[in-house]
Amino acid sequence: MTQSAYNTADLYDRYGDELAICDPGFRDYGGHSEFHGRIRTLKCFEDNSLVRKLLAQPSEGEVLVVDAGGSLRCAMLGDMLAGLACDNGWAGVVVYGCIRDAAQIARMPLGVKALASHPAKSRKRGVGEEDLRVSFNGVCFTPGHHLYADSDGIVVSAKALNPPD
Repeated sequence: MTQSAYNTADLYDRYGDELAICDPGFRDYGGHSEFHGRIRTLKCFEDNSLVRKLLAQPSEGEVLVVDAGGSLRCAMLGDMLAGLACDNGWAGVVVYGCIRDAAQIARMPLGVKALASHPAKSRKRGVGEEDLRVSFNGVCFTPGHHLYADSDGIVVSAKALNPPD
């Protein structure tokens, strides 16, 4: 894969004071380790019903940020939902929790960052909240702000950034 114009280290060098930098702890799982887009958010704990609902909607290269409370007891994203994201134009998914089907997701044209992989699926009760400000790993993720991710980490800006020279 070629290097993205939005390398997070270069973005930091140019826009450091304007960026929120996510604390380390996320692993890359998707076929694209570099991705960026406007943020959409979900807050849901061990129930991925709303993840399915949102990823089934068309996107113009947005990034879904899922605050799953850091749960390591079940997966919030698997290969079927990642496939929906690919089919509907999402750039990536950041999960403050787990994913599953890691080998299949690694072959998909989607950026995916999560804390870990876990074989158990989540419950399906339709519980959660959409498009609200969520906070974890030292960053507040606000719908409409912009997320940039690569192998160095995740940075967030209130506005869209121009790629560094």
